[in-house]
Amino acid sequence: MKKVLISAYSLNFGGIETALITLLKNISDKYDITLVLEKKEGMFLEEVPKNVNIITYKPSNNKIVLFRKMANFIKQQIFKLKYKNKFDFSASYATYSFPCSFVARTASKNSCLWVHNDFLNFYNNDKEKYKKFFEDLKVQDFNKIIFVSENDKDVFTKIFSQYENKCIKCNNLIDYKKILIKADEKIEDFEKEDNIKTLINIGRHDEKQKKLSRIINACKRLNNEGYEFQFLFVGDGQDRLKYKEMAKDMPNIIFLGAKSNPYPYLKKSDCMVMSSDFEGYPVVFVEAMILGKPIITTDVSDSMKDVKDRFGIVTEKTEDGIYNAMKEFLESGFKTQEFNPEKYNEEILEALDKIFS
Repeated sequence: MKKVLISAYSLNFGGIETALITLLKNISDKYDITLVLEKKEGMFLEEVPKNVNIITYKPSNNKIVLFRKMANFIKQQIFKLKYKNKFDFSASYATYSFPCSFVARTASKNSCLWVHNDFLNFYNNDKEKYKKFFEDLKVQDFNKIIFVSENDKDVFTKIFSQYENKCIKCNNLIDYKKILIKADEKIEDFEKEDNIKTLINIGRHDEKQKKLSRIINACKRLNNEGYEFQFLFVGDGQDRLKYKEMAKDMPNIIFLGAKSNPYPYLKKSDCMVMSSDFEGYPVVFVEAMILGKPIITTDVSDSMKDVKDRFGIVTEKTEDGIYNAMKEFLESGFKTQEFNPEKYNEEILEALDKIFS
């Protein structure tokens, strides 16, 4: 059995963490897996398969620079002594984490960097900052670079054309059986009103990326025009209080907080809305497809290819775009195509076998 190491930051609520748990569940019987976490915490910890070995690699955050550098140098040397090239395959799953990058590059000669986001947009289209980010991760030392969307792969290869032969696009797996079962669980804190359309956003409350202010302002405009609907926010984050303040006079906006099981809320809703400026490949796209829910999304990731005219509406990255798409849905609805999650996963598992080899 091949020995595989995967490094990540934590297992708190989020798209990357959801994708990681699903990956572990699908491959834990096929590979001998060690999961390295910077922080051994998060609501998904209990879902890690029992045969996955979890260890921690937590860098020092000492405020005195010299002490911090010394402590981290010692930690690195200890990790190298114990694990250098001891694995057949390793992956840095949390793209943004420099310690995760170190761990993966050290653990195997067959190492891979997983890219879950559009980092050029994250750096406001500053190519120099984008280049420095990946150079600091020592992207040149990885054997493979995995992108969860074609868009992110294209952005990277335009800037780092010398690494094009290392780049592979592979979507995240989806635990569709779990989603279908958990979507039927009873919930106590929300009851859908009859004959009133319910829209939902599931994700982190972070204005820099998610731009949830677009949704709140669009709701305000639609309320002023007399439309009847409810909007649910499932999630938490640094800007949650700001968003609650923006929506304080709108009783049809409901903040439900982070949920380990968001699927009953999605199932009770009529449409999923995403207002982000940038994404990797949103897991919630596929979750909505599985539950047959139309999607309203800004033009992020592979939405033009995978969502537009098949599973929902793709709009520009503006408040007007979200407002117009929500208005269109409230007036006319949207009928989605049928989605085959089993075939979707089979194709990804075949790709993963090649990546791990």
